[in-house]
Amino acid sequence: MLPGLFIGLAVLGVSIALLLGFVWRARYQQANSLQRARETFQIRREWLEADFVTRAESSGKPRGLRWMHCDFDDNVCFARDRRTGRYRALVGVTISFEAIEGGGMEDVEAVSNLRAATVVFRLDGPEWNADGRALFNLNPTEAIEHYHNDLETVE
Repeated sequence: MLPGLFIGLAVLGVSIALLLGFVWRARYQQANSLQRARETFQIRREWLEADFVTRAESSGKPRGLRWMHCDFDDNVCFARDRRTGRYRALVGVTISFEAIEGGGMEDVEAVSNLRAATVVFRLDGPEWNADGRALFNLNPTEAIEHYHNDLETVE
């Protein structure tokens, strides 16, 4: 009976060691993939910003307004999509518009006001992408908090 107890304890010890090894490896891979995601975002950032502006300008939104300038903040907040586990890069922007003639916004005084927003870039596989949508009136931290059911900070 005593040898069976030792064998049982040995199997339990090996099982715990394997489990801890898997947990450590998963955390290491996750940290390593976040570092790679940050690096690839920085390498592609200028192109991604230009792609965002092109998509946003061609979207026709907001209706009756033309995109004039979009100034990107230097800081980036990284988050993870809770459903897919994929990374998101959130960057604050300041956007200015002008009214399009005949678009119904010519008489609105607030058209010329600068607008604060957040742009969300998605890491899909190895590539970062922009979809041309801005989250108005939220900075990146507020956007993550607002969409806390969908996003979690990974800093």
